[in-house]
Amino acid sequence: MFESNRDYPPPVHGVEPCFGTPAGQHCGSNGPASAPPLSSRERPGPATLSEAYCGNEPSSPQVATWITELSSGRVLEEIASDTDACLISRLRVLEELKAAAAAAQVRVAAAFDASVRAAHARSGVPLEQQGRGVAAQIALARRESPARGGRILGFSKALAHEMPCTLRALSEGRLNEWRATLLVRETACLSVSDRRLVDREVAGDPAGLEGLGDGRLIGRIRKLTYRIDQEALVRRAAKAQTDRHVSCRPAPDTMTYLTGLLPVAQGVAVFAALSREADYLRARGDSRGRGQIMADTMVERITGLAQADRVPLEVQLVMTDRTLLAGSNEPAYLSGYGAVPAMWARDAVRKAATGRAGGGLAASGSAGGERSGSASTPKAGRKDPASRHEESASPDLWLRRLYTASTSGELIAMDSKARYVPDSLARFISARDQTCRTPWCKAPIRHRDHIRPHRIGGSTNAENLQGLCEACNQAKEAPDWRARSVGSPGRHTVEITTPTGYSYQSTAPPLPDD
Repeated sequence: MFESNRDYPPPVHGVEPCFGTPAGQHCGSNGPASAPPLSSRERPGPATLSEAYCGNEPSSPQVATWITELSSGRVLEEIASDTDACLISRLRVLEELKAAAAAAQVRVAAAFDASVRAAHARSGVPLEQQGRGVAAQIALARRESPARGGRILGFSKALAHEMPCTLRALSEGRLNEWRATLLVRETACLSVSDRRLVDREVAGDPAGLEGLGDGRLIGRIRKLTYRIDQEALVRRAAKAQTDRHVSCRPAPDTMTYLTGLLPVAQGVAVFAALSREADYLRARGDSRGRGQIMADTMVERITGLAQADRVPLEVQLVMTDRTLLAGSNEPAYLSGYGAVPAMWARDAVRKAATGRAGGGLAASGSAGGERSGSASTPKAGRKDPASRHEESASPDLWLRRLYTASTSGELIAMDSKARYVPDSLARFISARDQTCRTPWCKAPIRHRDHIRPHRIGGSTNAENLQGLCEACNQAKEAPDWRARSVGSPGRHTVEITTPTGYSYQSTAPPLPDD
């Protein structure tokens, strides 16, 4: 059961808010003075939260008024003239406001999930598909990625259904959203009844949460978990092993974070092996730093290459001919990373080209690539640091030119009669869209999706295709989701309409020629 609005406890603040204090008047060192509420003339719009929520637009006039109020000229003048005590008071009040808003979002998300599931059940949707698309709608409403929307929904359902004390502490501003998340995360391995027991012991006494940092909060939760259900820890460790994975994220300065989440024994073994190799090569006179050797050794052992800097390269760079050939400073786009400086792009092409026997550079049109060079032969075992740079390496180089239309900046379209997207067209969509096209989702493209489904006559061409991650493509198949290509000049645009009637537009990112 969900708590109704009338059951919500009133916010309990340690200090009174300073908002509304006339400019030039201070709260005083003994604490802020209460300010009268703004009059209805100063706050036009709906008189209640319910009226504000149910407007035709996500941001209703009342909510917009509140947002404007927080950065109005009058409030900014008050902040500039406030005493230090009042500034701290404002920070505290705003933090409690954030927590109370987070608690309200929890209740809204859980109620929305229950409502959609009930509607799906009444419509005869199979049980395993009920609730499909809920997390994606929550993500769009909160301007978050779909993956983040799924975590938000799980967090909301746990608090609303199983952790009433934590939710109440969040509503009262005694617990912030991050620490509420820690409580949910650290009790995920427990049964519902045991989770409620931990919830009551940790969050049932609001005074006990005062001054409790992240580390102490986690320690208290785990101590209770050990006492209540030690087998839960074994189950948690077993589940954690199933979550092992490797991820790659962009880092500043054309670098990447390659991260592996591994069981502790494997992780320690990998690090120890890299450390031993670094110590060995340093002792033999290798001039590279220890961290550099470890990074290069990891690349060489995973790829089987003789040298880490001779990785076979498909230069999937979306760049202008001016950048490649005329020394222009227009940035390029590297698939899987993002925008890269023009000089870096030219250097990447140059290194790959000069690494092959005979030198030179082969190029092809946008529909395919011509291979140049021959594959390097991996060498097993340790390499003498004095000879490692003398090894000849001739990597594979693929250079794909992708030109844009001079009037609109769009990539030249490709077409196919096939139901499945040909490889060349799939590469084209990946180059045009770069990442998942769903708003606020930056996940890698996994599917090339028909905007108008093929089963109802949608064609397999660039105009009717978009790059999506797996989660977004599945969400789009939920009942009452609609998508259409917006036929407007300029970059490729898709309009998404959710079952609740809200529409969101997704436009392909600008290309180097724009």
